Amino acid sequence: MPKLRVLVVLGSVVLHGSSNLRDRSSLLPQGSTPPASGRSTPSYAPSGHRYAEDLENQNDENLEGLSSKVRLLKDLTIGIGDEIKDSALQLSQMNDAYAETSGILSGTFRRMNNMASRQGCRWLWYILFLVVVFWFFIIVWWFRR
Repeated sequence: MPKLRVLVVLGSVVLHGSSNLRDRSSLLPQGSTPPASGRSTPSYAPSGHRYAEDLENQNDENLEGLSSKVRLLKDLTIGIGDEIKDSALQLSQMNDAYAETSGILSGTFRRMNNMASRQGCRWLWYILFLVVVFWFFIIVWWFRR
């Protein structure tokens, strides 16, 4: 019992009986015209064999277009991966730099607290004086604008 195949050509359904699943020419109706695809087509009504070759050529062109798009996507994803690696390395270096800066600042703050504890309460008056002078300059600058 032969297997039936369904082929849609220009909106109509055509049934073909085929015992050979690899035979593409049996899928095409005999004497039909190719669908209008916007490509240059011969002005004559092609035979089934010529029409199959045209379809194969179009498939090959589409396959080449798809493979170039796949290559483009592959290159794009490789570029994104490289950018992610570079960014991770840069973030790691920034993290190390901030950790080093944090160590330096904590040491400076510790030395400042030691100095303040040895000086007694005088350092508080110096800081208060600097804050008052700073605000005085800010207010003068603000009103002179």
